[in-house]
Amino acid sequence: QVQLVESGGGLVQAGGSLRLSCGDSGRAIGSYDMGWFRQAPGKDSEFVAAISRGGGGTHYADSVKGRFTISRDNAKNTADLQMNSLKLEDTAVYYCSAGWIAGPEKYNIVYWGQGTQVTVSS
Repeated sequence: QVQLVESGGGLVQAGGSLRLSCGDSGRAIGSYDMGWFRQAPGKDSEFVAAISRGGGGTHYADSVKGRFTISRDNAKNTADLQMNSLKLEDTAVYYCSAGWIAGPEKYNIVYWGQGTQVTVSS
């Protein structure tokens, strides 16, 4: 059983940066595509970014392209999301995920993390 744990969330001013990290304490994540989703208050969950098993392919939501970068280190069992130029509308709970992800609307998530809060202030 993969157990994903996120870290790195917090409060940041608009225009600032945060780096989210996701890891599994025991089982290797190299067998899965890894993704980040987010859910803002009163809104549905939305896809943010994903990276393929080997790290050679990435997908991003249009709203974060050019600002967010997803990466992974299978040797360390981690998948990170670097978020730059943060906007107020990026405020949400961010969830790490593992499964099959072929694009923003093509995915089958097997494992979810517990979520980490990101709050962007003006």
